[in-house]
Amino acid sequence: MEASIGDLRYHMKKILRALDRNETITVLYRGRPRGKLVPLEDSPDTPPMREHPFFGMNREATEPVDDILEELRGSRYPKVSG
Repeated sequence: MEASIGDLRYHMKKILRALDRNETITVLYRGRPRGKLVPLEDSPDTPPMREHPFFGMNREATEPVDDILEELRGSRYPKVSG
């Protein structure tokens, strides 16, 4: 499939569907090929989502949020007492 820059802008849903069908899309700029969009392959070496560090980050914090923010911000922001 070929898609112009305008197609990328106005018909992204159609292009994503083509990628879902494992089609390679050639991106055209002023009628000339400029690049390719290639569908990702599911690699077997990708760890399960549960092993990702962000999985479960919304569970109860073990320390107060204010302490975490103060540690992250360091000296960039003065400590707010309140």
